[in-house]
Amino acid sequence: MTSSNMMNKIVFYEDRNFQGRSYECSNDCPDMSSYMSRCHSCRVERGCFMAYDRTNFMGNQYFMRRGEYADYMSMMGMSDSIRSCRMIPMHRGSYRMRIYERDNFQGQMHELMEDCENVMDRHSMANFMSCNVMEGNWLMYEQPHYRGRMMYMRPGEYRNFMSMGGMGGMGGMGCMSMRRIMDSCY
Repeated sequence: MTSSNMMNKIVFYEDRNFQGRSYECSNDCPDMSSYMSRCHSCRVERGCFMAYDRTNFMGNQYFMRRGEYADYMSMMGMSDSIRSCRMIPMHRGSYRMRIYERDNFQGQMHELMEDCENVMDRHSMANFMSCNVMEGNWLMYEQPHYRGRMMYMRPGEYRNFMSMGGMGGMGGMGCMSMRRIMDSCY
């Protein structure tokens, strides 16, 4: 067992206020419906997770750090219960990402190494449609100042946000702000 698995633990409950059947998870879970029919509260004991309202890490995404979520459907304005979750590994080191104005890494490009609360103000870009995450784990938001729907981005190439509708429902939108998932989140 790796040390990262020992650091992460989330417990889901069928009902609000940590009632009903529970399911404990310390890693990625693409489909929770085989363990529980619904999920209305959870407790993050260690680590950080992204929760999704559809199976296979699709649909709207919710960032969950250490703490208790007694009724996250009303807390977060969720329309459905959580169906899958992904463990976010802790990243030590620098953070680096390149954002591009158009899909397939075309158009204006900017390199980011820190949080950006408004792409328009900082880089004069209305939004951006593709990115290359070189280092670190990031949260992207559809609105400035880290508001609106969010999307978890781990290192990799993201060629077209339009086609990523299943990932966080970002289809048809770019992102307006982003922040690093830092040690302090854990």
